[in-house]
Amino acid sequence: MNYSNLFRIALNALLRNKVRAFLTMLGVIIGVASVIAMLGIGQGSKKSIEDEVSGMGANMIMVFPGSMQRGGVSLGNSDAKALTLDDMEAIRQDCPSVQWVSPEVRGSGQAVAGNENNPTTIFGVNQEYLSIKTMTVKSGRIFSETEIKTSSKVCLLGQTVVKELFGEGADPVGATIRFKNIPFRVIGILSAKGQSQFGQDQDNVILAPYTTIQKRILAIPHIQGIYASAISETASPIAVTEMETVLRKRHGLKETDKSDFEVRSQEELVSTFSSISNVLTILLGAIAGISLLVGGIGIMNIMYVSVTERTREIGLRMSIGGRGTDILLQFLTESILISVLGGILGILLGIGASALLGKLMNWPIEIMPQAVILSFLVCSFIGIFFGWYPARKAASLDPIDALRYE
Repeated sequence: MNYSNLFRIALNALLRNKVRAFLTMLGVIIGVASVIAMLGIGQGSKKSIEDEVSGMGANMIMVFPGSMQRGGVSLGNSDAKALTLDDMEAIRQDCPSVQWVSPEVRGSGQAVAGNENNPTTIFGVNQEYLSIKTMTVKSGRIFSETEIKTSSKVCLLGQTVVKELFGEGADPVGATIRFKNIPFRVIGILSAKGQSQFGQDQDNVILAPYTTIQKRILAIPHIQGIYASAISETASPIAVTEMETVLRKRHGLKETDKSDFEVRSQEELVSTFSSISNVLTILLGAIAGISLLVGGIGIMNIMYVSVTERTREIGLRMSIGGRGTDILLQFLTESILISVLGGILGILLGIGASALLGKLMNWPIEIMPQAVILSFLVCSFIGIFFGWYPARKAASLDPIDALRYE
């Protein structure tokens, strides 16, 4: 029996029982669609998180004070050596893999302009902070080195602060706002960055010279953090090592002492979130894959029913010269046809459902070609694996017993 005849006979057998064939396919359709949709959601979330973290500054490195330990005993955060401007300058001078570096001090409070107010955070930084955090000035200018040295009361506003204090689309460059009863002259407006995937409004910020925040808002001599940017993404691990070496030397730490500061890079954050996302994607795929297994069991069940119903037909074919191999291939072709057709419909449904979910839930979706190919191959395997035993049973029937079957 040639393959075209096998295909035609299998197709006719399915068309004679259209509803039953479709219901059998349904398990495979749902399984494939679920795998594609779940992997699409997982992969889309992973890429979105990576883009979000990279958008904060792909090469960004952060340094924060941490608790000190000596001899395995924690001395607590109160005994930690605070970061200083000298630490920042040492990083600038002695870390060749660092391109930009900025101190950071910050305080939260109400920004007031006229009768309007808005709870926000004011950050004390230098000019390089914008390059590190990939921020741009939409209108106006950044504060100068002279304004930093003289602790000038000037600031830049994020778009959310502008909207809340002055209204949508306003350009309040030259206006004055108050933060904790201290007047600040607005010299620039930051371009919008939007909300992060972590729910943080990146536009609800005020930037000012770090010296101004140190002296006039917080009244502290030290800095709360150091932000730096490596010369390239590949140089980020080298820059982290250089910074740790410089700071440990400056803080007089021995080899056995734990660092009294913490260095974190965006690369570490991306790696951490990617690992979590990969685990979730695999979990979602595994759960969806159970549907494919159920679909395969459905194929096996319906093929058993088909063999039982067509026992006399099998006996007739064998009595006129049909071989066991021909019977086996006939039923195996039917099971493969069911799974492959179900797989094709499942792929179309999975892609469509993913796109619909992405629009309705505003969720990032990325269809993986590997997931589509893998789902199709799994469908073919399911058709062979779950169709083999019923087909083998049909091929092993005795022709005389089959013809007597009622």
